[in-house]
Parts: sequence; structure tokens; C-alpha cells
Amino acid sequence: MNSTRGFIYSVTEWITRFAYVNLLWILFSLLGAVVFGLFPATTAMFAVTRQWLRGNTDEPVLKTFWDYYRKDFWKSNVVGLFVAGIAALIAIDILFIQANGGSGLGWTNVPLFAFMLLFLLFLFFLFPTFVHFDMKPGKVIKNAFLLMLVNPLHSVIILLCLVPLFFIMQLVPALAVIFGGSLYAFITMWVCLHAFDKAQQKSRQVSSE
Repeated sequence: MNSTRGFIYSVTEWITRFAYVNLLWILFSLLGAVVFGLFPATTAMFAVTRQWLRGNTDEPVLKTFWDYYRKDFWKSNVVGLFVAGIAALIAIDILFIQANGGSGLGWTNVPLFAFMLLFLLFLFFLFPTFVHFDMKPGKVIKNAFLLMLVNPLHSVIILLCLVPLFFIMQLVPALAVIFGGSLYAFITMWVCLHAFDKAQQKSRQVSSE
């Protein structure tokens, strides 16, 4: 009975944590008028989930979130400007195709779709790289792209985890509002930490030879 109560308490506690971090993500995004708040709030959310995955579950969530939000505010917005620029180029290409009567399924559009997929996989690694390594914005972008290229299996694992989650949240939209951001951050951070640890082990092996 005690073990059952302990399990229920643990599950309830984690549900509350995910909902709380997701709420903080939304509120702090709005705090920066979305345009300037989205990327700092997202990096702070990833930083909190990284702390959890590293075993630091007793850290005060609000304080940890605020510390990372404030510390990385401008740095994350520089990275965000790059991401927004690429996203804008993709949007312009799609609008151009639609304006010219393109169905979106022609062979001429394959390079665009391939680039969109590559950009999506890059985003999976971008925020985990940002919070895991202490680097300048340019190096964050470069290393996130390189880590994405050398870890195709981890990209596939992230997709396999996120696709079912996406369909579940489509069926129950309230779940997306309550847990969407925090679950995405937790899953991608969890997979990327395995990729980072693997890369660091290889680096140590090479340096010791």
C-alpha cells in the first residue's frame, strides 16, 4: 500500500512539474512580448529539464527558470534571430510556390522539403546544445548542426517519440496547452544528452590515444 501511495505521489509530482514549467514557459514568453520572450523562455525551459535529467530535481523551479531566462536573454535572442530568419525564408518559398499554382508535391519542391526536414532536425539539437555547452551564439548554431549530422539515430528516436505525442495532443488539445512545451523539451533534452555523452566519451578516447 505504501509503495502504491509513493508511486501515485511521484507521478502526481512529475505531472505538476511539467505543467508548472509549461506555464512558466508561456508566461515568460508573454513577458518578453513573445517576440523577445519566446527564445529566452524556451532556453530556460530546456535548462530546467536538463537539471532534472541530471538528477537535480530539488532545485526551486521558478528561481532556476528566472536565472536562466535573465542570464541568457540576449544570447538566446541572437540565436532566435537566426532561427526566425531561416523560418521566414522557408515561409517565403512556400508562399511563392502557392502563388505560382504549385501543388507542393512536385519534384522541383523536393529540395525545399529536404531543407525543411534538415531544419527541423537541427532545431531538435539547437536548444539542448545551447543549455548544455557554454558557447557563443555562432558556435551554438555550428555545433548543433554538426551534432545533428553525426547523430542520425538520435534524430530518428526524437521523431519516433514526438510523432505519437503530436497526434495525442491533436486529439486532446488541452494537453498541448498544459504539457506541450515541457514534454517536448524533456524528450529532446533526454535524447540529446545521450548524444552529448557519447560524443564526449569518443573525444576522451581520441585524446587518450
